[in-house]
Amino acid sequence: MLPTAARRLPRSDLSLPAFGLGCAPLGGLHRPMPAGDAKDLIDAAFDSGVTFFDTAPYYGYTTSERRLGAALAERDRTSFLLSTKVGRRLVPAVGVSRVTDGWHEAGPFRPVFDYTHDGILRSFEDSLQRLGLDRVDVLLVHDIGQLTHGTHNAVHWDQLTEGGGWQALASLKSQGLARAIGIGVNECEVVFDCMEEADLDCVMLAGRYTLLDHAGAIPLMERCAQRGVAVLAAGPFNSGVLAGGATFDYRPVPEPVRRKVEALRSACEQAGVSLRAAALQFPLAHPATFCCVAGAHARGELLGNVADLGAQIPPAFWEKLRADGLVDERAPLPLSGVARMS
Repeated sequence: MLPTAARRLPRSDLSLPAFGLGCAPLGGLHRPMPAGDAKDLIDAAFDSGVTFFDTAPYYGYTTSERRLGAALAERDRTSFLLSTKVGRRLVPAVGVSRVTDGWHEAGPFRPVFDYTHDGILRSFEDSLQRLGLDRVDVLLVHDIGQLTHGTHNAVHWDQLTEGGGWQALASLKSQGLARAIGIGVNECEVVFDCMEEADLDCVMLAGRYTLLDHAGAIPLMERCAQRGVAVLAAGPFNSGVLAGGATFDYRPVPEPVRRKVEALRSACEQAGVSLRAAALQFPLAHPATFCCVAGAHARGELLGNVADLGAQIPPAFWEKLRADGLVDERAPLPLSGVARMS
């Protein structure tokens, strides 16, 4: 599959490609990324046909947005698509370490959750300044839900509903400042709630519909397909464990997860299939999935992801995974590839 193969979102005039580059690494996620390497990574993306970029103010405490904007500054605006997020305002702060909160390129700011009407508008305007753009293609409410906020989630939910947050998103779309709106989360239940409250075009679901961890998300995927809400499947490697890393969802790998990863790796080795390729291709088989978004720390890693996306995987491999209980029987299999329209 080519990264440029695209489908039009049912609720928007926007078409998204099969693959997008997650830009959290530009903010130094887990390890440093010099500014020159960030520019080289974006250039490599264009060289390989990847033209959809996902970022957020939180990534590197503004660093990802600033570096992405600088790398795109001399590119024609029609040559790329970009998504960013709202829900956190990044406020100036004294004494912020360059290495903080998992970021190794953190800017001198602190994140403040704010899902109100004015907070979302202010966050969006700040993002446009950092990116050097007059509009974005996708705007997502970032990290609403109990996974992030726990017992305090009701306060932030009220900001979206009673505080006018949803209205702010709808207004930005109606003005053409964002072509599609939605949410970006790492959990399923809050997506059901959001679809009842707002007219979402898309959902960026990180780490919940992957080759490793997908059974719990299948009801949500089915609901999204029924509603015409496009799913952007992010985090296909579950923060690294499916790509040879040592973390699962940004934490040490639990023993049951480690055993399943080993079973998947063994099945891949027996079939002569790359585990990374299987992880990238699996979520795209679901009709609700319009795009797979994965990060990369260097040019070679990105080019490897693009190659894996196009790797030929025999149908018998997927059938064997299902027969061995490694893929849920309700999950669509990429037996003959995914039909995508330009």
